[in-house]
Amino acid sequence: MTPTRVRTLIIIAAVCAIVAWLLLRQTYSSLPPLPWTGVPALLLLAVAEAWSGRSLRSRLRGRGKPIPPIAVARMAALAKATSLAAAFVGGFAAGFLLYVASSLDKAAYRADAYVSAGTFGAAVVLALAALYLEYGCRVPTPHDEPGQPPDR
Repeated sequence: MTPTRVRTLIIIAAVCAIVAWLLLRQTYSSLPPLPWTGVPALLLLAVAEAWSGRSLRSRLRGRGKPIPPIAVARMAALAKATSLAAAFVGGFAAGFLLYVASSLDKAAYRADAYVSAGTFGAAVVLALAALYLEYGCRVPTPHDEPGQPPDR
């Protein structure tokens, strides 16, 4: 499994934003208001993944209880899946925000703009936390240890 590239996440988010904007042009008037509950849910997931990344990184560096290799592989898979999901959610939120931004003088559009902006921000935070967790899953090399010169 290769590390997740930020470029890939940006491309996924951009494609989802375009798809969302195109769908909203046809269906926005029949949709209910956006729920705000996605924002705290995404932020809680981001906190959990960042905390796990910090813990996993220190355990791989020899501080604390050793962690089985299969657990590291599972955490890496979770991080990759979460970053992709965050890109999808963030992309759709961005597309929603782009669509409603043209009519912020209407109350329903303004409320949906606040929720979609919050959802987009929370999705970005979740993607960053997932990338941090994925980075924490890397096994340290000898030159990663403090006090040792890098190999040349």
